[in-house]
Amino acid sequence: MKRTHIALIIIIAVAMGAIMVSLGDASTYVNFEQAERNPGTKYTVIGYLDKEAAMNYDAQANRFSFGAVDKNGSKQKVIYHQPKPQDFERSEEITMKGFATDSAFIAEEILMKCPSKYNEKNEMAGNQNSYVN
Repeated sequence: MKRTHIALIIIIAVAMGAIMVSLGDASTYVNFEQAERNPGTKYTVIGYLDKEAAMNYDAQANRFSFGAVDKNGSKQKVIYHQPKPQDFERSEEITMKGFATDSAFIAEEILMKCPSKYNEKNEMAGNQNSYVN
């Protein structure tokens, strides 16, 4: 075999491995009700902070719990075994990767969509500054 053939086979093998790793990590987007039907299965739920529910952080157990509402309006208690993320209360949307149990959704990873700090400033700057060519 030529060196180019061997290099091509190696590149294809690496690409297939990368695809398999990314597919294995991909989780399905569901709501809380669907996650509860299959406890223990890893899912991704997109929702919002339930501002009426209590937020608690137990430093000794390193456990943060809060209430969340999914996009269908289902409320659920969420447990996150990490400290409370910074500016958590200001988040517009919360993406929670984890699994459901009989009493709560256990979030292994939380991603937050925070309000943009530039929207209000850009609107104000656009009204005050005019560009003259």
